[in-house]
Amino acid sequence: MRRLLTLLLLVLAGSGAYAAYHVWSSRPLEVTIVRPHMGSAADVVYATGVVEPVRWAKVTSVLRERIVELCSCEGEAVEAGEVIGRLDSSAARATLAELEARAQLSEQELERAAGLLERRVTSRSAFDKAENDHSRNIALVAAQRARLGDYELRAPMDGQVLRRDGEVGEVAEPGSVLFWVGQARPLQIVADVNEEDIPLVRTGQETVVRADAFPQATFDARVDRITPKGDPVLKTYRVYLAFPQETPLMIGMTSDVNIVVREVPETMLVPLAALDGDKVLVLGADGMLEERVLEVGIRGVDEVEVLSGLTLDERVVSPWAEGLAAGMRARPAAGDEAGDDAGRTGG
Repeated sequence: MRRLLTLLLLVLAGSGAYAAYHVWSSRPLEVTIVRPHMGSAADVVYATGVVEPVRWAKVTSVLRERIVELCSCEGEAVEAGEVIGRLDSSAARATLAELEARAQLSEQELERAAGLLERRVTSRSAFDKAENDHSRNIALVAAQRARLGDYELRAPMDGQVLRRDGEVGEVAEPGSVLFWVGQARPLQIVADVNEEDIPLVRTGQETVVRADAFPQATFDARVDRITPKGDPVLKTYRVYLAFPQETPLMIGMTSDVNIVVREVPETMLVPLAALDGDKVLVLGADGMLEERVLEVGIRGVDEVEVLSGLTLDERVVSPWAEGLAAGMRARPAAGDEAGDDAGRTGG
C-alpha cells in the first residue's frame, strides 16, 4: 500500500512538472519590434583619409650629414628661402678653401704665362694650358660654393612650420624629412578609394566625414579632384576632398570618409540589424512570427532600403536573434508598442 501511494505521488508530481513545462514553453517570446519608415537612402563609397593642407611641402636633406642646427619654430611663420636648419659643412668648406687656393695659384700662373707670351718667351700652347687650368679651377670653386647651399635647409614657401622632425646631433639621411612647411588653411582630406569603387566617384559629390577625435560629430565635404593614375600595388586611387575652412579638424588627423554616390529620397527603410541575409521576421496580428523575403536596394551602415516584401504598418523584429523562427509565438517587449504608433524606433 505504501509503495502504491509513493508511485501515485511520483505520477502526480511528474504530471505537474509536465504541465508547468508546457505552460512555460507555450508562453510567447518577448521580442523587440520596429516599424518600417520612409526616409532617404544613400549609397556610399567608403574610404579612409588624412587631413592635410592644400599647400604644403616637405623639407628634406639631400646629403648624409650631421645636423648642427634646427630652428625651434614649430607653429611660427616663415618666408620662402628663410634658413631653418643647417648640416655640418666643415669638410665642404675645407674643400672650398683648397679649391680657392688652387684658383689663386692658377691665376698667378696665367698672368705669368701671359707675360711670357707677350715677350715671346713661351709658346701659345703653354699659355692656352695655363688659361684652361685656371678656368677649370674657377668652375670647381663655383660648383663647391653652390654645393654649400645643400647644407642649409630653407623654407620652400611662405607659410608656417607645421612640424619639425630630427634633432641636432643626429645624422640626416638623403630624403629624410626634417620639416613640414605649409599654409594652415585651407585644409583638405586626401582619401584612398579602392579601384573597384573609383568608377562610382565623381567630382562634386557630397561626402560625410567622421574623425576619431570627434566621435559624436560628422563633417560635410565635397569631392574636389581625383588622381588620374592609381597605385597598382595598393589598388587605390587618391581622392581630394574640400571642406569649409572653419573646422575643428587638425592637420594629420585620420578620418572615415563616406562618399555619397547615389541617393534615393522617400523610400522604405528598416534597420540593417533586422535582416538575416534578405529575410526578416514579422510579428503577425495573431502573435505568430512570420518570415518575409525582401527585395532590398541600398544597404547603408545602419538601415536598408526595402523595395518590396513589407508594408509600413507591419511589425518587424529587430534585431534578428538566433533561435527565432517563423511559427513561434511572440509578443512585443514591455513598452515597445504601447499604441498603434509605438515601436517606430527604426527612424
